Amino acid sequence: MKRIAVIPNHIKDKDYKYTKELFEILKGKAYIVMPKSDEKSGIDAEFKDDDLYIGADAVIVLGGDGTMLQAAEPCGRQGIAVMGINLGKVGFMTEVETEYMRSACERLLADDFEIEKRMMMEIEVEEKGGKIQKFLALNDAVIAKPSAEMIEMGLYTNGEKVSEYISDGLIISTPTGSTGYSLSAGGPVADPQMELFIATPICAHMLSARPMLLSAEKVINIELFEGGDDSATVTVDGEDKCVIKKGDKVTVKRSDCVFKIIKLGRQSFYYTMMAKL
Repeated sequence: MKRIAVIPNHIKDKDYKYTKELFEILKGKAYIVMPKSDEKSGIDAEFKDDDLYIGADAVIVLGGDGTMLQAAEPCGRQGIAVMGINLGKVGFMTEVETEYMRSACERLLADDFEIEKRMMMEIEVEEKGGKIQKFLALNDAVIAKPSAEMIEMGLYTNGEKVSEYISDGLIISTPTGSTGYSLSAGGPVADPQMELFIATPICAHMLSARPMLLSAEKVINIELFEGGDDSATVTVDGEDKCVIKKGDKVTVKRSDCVFKIIKLGRQSFYYTMMAKL
């Protein structure tokens, strides 16, 4: 039997209604493992924490795109394909609606699906003292102040200055992340199977500041300038990771990891975009 990790969103799936329905569909056909935080669900599955994804043949996420992002880093690092069941509003990555859950699971178990690979990016934060932190993102990395104070920063690719910004922050997104925060800040929509970076300033205090498309082949560097606030928060896929100060370096580059989405051909990215944006 396939080993399948099931990741529910207990806020969107109240009383685990759809998770329990999914379990009944897979019962006796797949071995189910779930996060320890969902032990209260009453579902007869195995519950794990750190080794939740180890040995998994596939992951099923019940929720919205935000829930998919929670699985992005471990699944990207381990090369595990993910199927999303949409309990959210937009669902760019969670293509399976609940009424098609049974047929989707049947096709998953029969290996009757395609894999769509999405570019991921690595973020490295090097402090002036030498400490280095590394993160993996599917959507975006944001350098900003939680209090929306003005920041002055420079953007470089392969050591060459591309632009300077006086703004509330800067978003570096992948094509997958182009329909997220970057879009809200005025960035363009990109086909999610492309490979590029989108640099989108947040509430720029300058008329010349515009979103920019940058080659995925290049290494992006960001640094804070004198004159603005002396620190900023680095947020990766919606989660605050660390605080940078002047003299620290933020480097963004394409990762060797890719995020694999199980596609059943029910709807294309453009169909979803036209229907829900």
